[in-house]
Amino acid sequence: MPNRLSAGEKAFTVFNTLFMLGLCFATLYPFVYVALASLSDPASLAQHRGLLLKPLGVNFDAYKAVFDNPMITTGYRNTLFYVAAGTAINLVATAIGAYVLSRRNLYFKNALMLLIVVTMFFGGGLIPTYLLINKLGMLNTVWALLIPGAIGTFNMIIMRTAFQSVPASLEESAKIDGANDLTVLFRIIIPLSMPVIAVMILWYAVGHWNSYFSALIYLRDRELFPLQLVLREILITNTTDGMMTGAAAEDKIAIAETIKYATIIVSTLPILLLYPFLQKYFVKGVMIGSLKE
Repeated sequence: MPNRLSAGEKAFTVFNTLFMLGLCFATLYPFVYVALASLSDPASLAQHRGLLLKPLGVNFDAYKAVFDNPMITTGYRNTLFYVAAGTAINLVATAIGAYVLSRRNLYFKNALMLLIVVTMFFGGGLIPTYLLINKLGMLNTVWALLIPGAIGTFNMIIMRTAFQSVPASLEESAKIDGANDLTVLFRIIIPLSMPVIAVMILWYAVGHWNSYFSALIYLRDRELFPLQLVLREILITNTTDGMMTGAAAEDKIAIAETIKYATIIVSTLPILLLYPFLQKYFVKGVMIGSLKE
C-alpha cells in the first residue's frame, strides 16, 4: 500500500501549493492587467480602482492609434533588422573566438583567458566608449548598435567549453583529409554543438530585441530608432499627443494611458509568443556548455 502523508506533510503540501499559486499570480497579473487595460474604454479605466479582471468595455481605439503611428512601424522594421543582423554578427564572432580559445595547442591560452575574463568586471566607461564610437565614424549609424557588443564574454566562455567537449579525433580526421580551421569549425564543431548555438541565438536575439540604451546614446536619426526606444518615448516622455487626433482635451489623459498599455503589448507580444517554443533549448544548451565530460 502507498505510504500515507502525515498531517504535517499534507499541511506543507497545501501551503506550498497556495504559495506557488500566489507567486504565479503576482508574476503574471501585471502583464494580464496591461493586456486588459489596453482593451478597456479609456473613461471607464480612468475611474476604475483595484484589481482589473476583465476589460471595461472592449475598445480597440488604442491599438488603432498605435498601428497608425508611423514610428511604431519604423521601430518594428529597425528592430527586426537589428535582431537579425546583430545576432548573425554575434554568433559568428563568438563562435570564432570560442573556437580559437578551445584549441589545445594555443599559445598563451591562460593569459588570453585572463584578459578576456577581466572585461566581465571592468569596462572603459560610457564617455570613453562614446568617444571611440565617434572616432570610428559609427556615430548615428546602425553599426554603433551591432559592432561594439559583437562578442559577449560570458557567452563565449560557455561556447568555448562546449567546443572543448567535441572529441579531438574528429578534428584530427578532418585535418588529415585536408580540412582547414574554418572547415573544422563550420562543418564539424558547430553542427555538433547545436544546442549551445541555439541558446546563443536566443540570448543574443532577446538582448537585441530589448536593447534601447545604446540607441539612446549613439543614434540621433529617428528613422534608425529601434522599437524599444520608440516605446520609451511613449511611456516616459509622454509623446502620445500626435496619436490622439480628434480627442477632447479632458479625454486625452485617459486615452494616453490605454495607448501606453497597447504599445507595451504590441512591443512585447512577439517575443513572448516565441519564447515558450524555444525554452527547451536553454537548459539543454547551458548544461552542455557548462559541463565537461
